[in-house]
Amino acid sequence: MLKRIFHYDNPVFQAINTIGEIIILNFLWMICSLPIVTIGASTTALVYSCIKLHHHDGYPWSNFFHSFKENFKQATVLFLIFLAAGVLLVTDLILGNQANNSFGTFMKIAACVIGIPYFITLLYVFGVQSRFVNSVKDTIRYAFFVALRNYKTTIQLALIVILLVWANTTVALVNYLTIMFGAGFLAYFFAGYYNKVFEQYLPKEETDELESAEAETEE
Repeated sequence: MLKRIFHYDNPVFQAINTIGEIIILNFLWMICSLPIVTIGASTTALVYSCIKLHHHDGYPWSNFFHSFKENFKQATVLFLIFLAAGVLLVTDLILGNQANNSFGTFMKIAACVIGIPYFITLLYVFGVQSRFVNSVKDTIRYAFFVALRNYKTTIQLALIVILLVWANTTVALVNYLTIMFGAGFLAYFFAGYYNKVFEQYLPKEETDELESAEAETEE
């Protein structure tokens, strides 16, 4: 009885093991994000590790540091671009609100209109960076078009983020849980969507390898 309970194939044991690995990945993400400018690289590594975790492919920490090193330069550039764009959009909204005139209204509307493609691209850009080799420009462009082409998934991901932000602004306990575990579990949840979306764009050979890895794990 005990042997069956603690066997690796036991669903409960697998769930506990997966949760433990997500917590470890969240911790690695937090540590590697401390310099701030490395948030892009650590987020890319977190997403990559969670995608692999869904397929039970390799060790999460090994996958994390492999991706962190491999994508460090480009993911950092992506982060700085989106950070700068985000600051400009927020500044535009603040100034537009303070202006309190027709030009201020125009500034706020412009920020909201530009903010939509910014937001939906941000939902995918580090996922695309983690799975595909492209230039910075192409990574942003592909992330935007993937978001548009898979609009149903994009809406679901956007609602998840909006719900998380709302929960953090209304429930104090959620702030603590988000800081301690939020990034890891959010990335793991997003990775489930990314796996389905990215299958359309991966070479058939790589897709077959992932399916084989899953089959071997199930056996």
